[in-house]
Amino acid sequence: MRKFTCVCLLLFCITTLAFAQGLPMAVPETVGVSTERLERIRPVMQGYVDDGNLPGFLTVVARRGKIVHFETIGMRDVENKKPVEPDTIFRIYSMSKPVTSVAVMMLYEEGHFQLGTPVSRFIPEFKNMKVYNEDQTEILDAKKEITIKHLLMHTAGLTYGWGNKPVDERYKEANIFERGTTLADMVKKLGDIPLVHEPDERWTYGVSVDVLGYLVEVVSGMPFEAFLQTRLFEPLGMVDTAFSVPPEKVDRFAALYRHNRREGLMARVERDAPLANDELSFFPSGGGGLVSTAADYMRFSQMLLNGGELDGVRILGKKTVELMRYPHHDDWFGLGFRVVTRKDPPNTLNSVGNFSWGGAAATTFWIDPQEELIGLLMTQLLNNRYPFQQQFRVLTYQALTE
Repeated sequence: MRKFTCVCLLLFCITTLAFAQGLPMAVPETVGVSTERLERIRPVMQGYVDDGNLPGFLTVVARRGKIVHFETIGMRDVENKKPVEPDTIFRIYSMSKPVTSVAVMMLYEEGHFQLGTPVSRFIPEFKNMKVYNEDQTEILDAKKEITIKHLLMHTAGLTYGWGNKPVDERYKEANIFERGTTLADMVKKLGDIPLVHEPDERWTYGVSVDVLGYLVEVVSGMPFEAFLQTRLFEPLGMVDTAFSVPPEKVDRFAALYRHNRREGLMARVERDAPLANDELSFFPSGGGGLVSTAADYMRFSQMLLNGGELDGVRILGKKTVELMRYPHHDDWFGLGFRVVTRKDPPNTLNSVGNFSWGGAAATTFWIDPQEELIGLLMTQLLNNRYPFQQQFRVLTYQALTE
């Protein structure tokens, strides 16, 4: 009788968490994962919170379409003693990039363009671009046009303007992501700034995917936010992913923290603090403006692992997903993801073919087709200097038993 009661309680907990996570759950052993070894995750993650180095975590592992690990640790709002909950909303920053890349590939599948199509066909501001020479002492005419594939691969010659070179000063002066402006305003500013290098010359992390957001807007004939909502988020059941947090959800929105390397302390970042009942809205940055939950992003990731389909809803074709996770640039970067290849062997437990990305506030995810595995870690810490992302990955892979 006691055994039967324990089984019933276990099933109840599994069912409850299944609703919270957006994917069904399973006893780990049924999908080749050790429950005992998964229990190693919590104490390692807990240590960072106990030492005051992080506000809180949410970690999720799924194998073969089933959640086998889900834990919340610490606070989403330290000062107000609000814990991380299953439905906590996080800023995912650059984990917006894979979402935007999927939107672009949806339009690609519909025949609107080829990957080698010059982006200037849809965005005239990128016709006849200028480019800096190597030491940025001279501005020249660009020899090549920026293509859609260049934007997907971060080889277009666009940057973020984080440095102190002439091009960086131009980005800062332009205030690319100025609040109250539009994606159209953004590309007009970018069209006036010389590229940091010739298109296809090398990989440079920057605003390429933000330009792709505007491309989606132009090609689809609807606002970028509306395209994502109607064509991607609603079909996948991603109910909390958006460029805004409505008043009724603000209490679920995690506070943002920053690690101060000089003082070695974690401090709250007051901007976008979830303290008011007003809607919080963000620039519709396809490269870094989305907020989301673990449940939503797991559904998005599972769709990709399934080859573009989830729960009978097909977002992309199987071959399109394969093309996205193929290493197109220098054997490590695909169309929106970092890819593990034999030429770029991992320094931690991993699989060839694994594709992944992360966000500025130390969020991260990976998708492993070989092991049918997804890992997701959500937190909110800028300037992270700790290795918990790598540790979480190791702690996940060491739990696989078949």
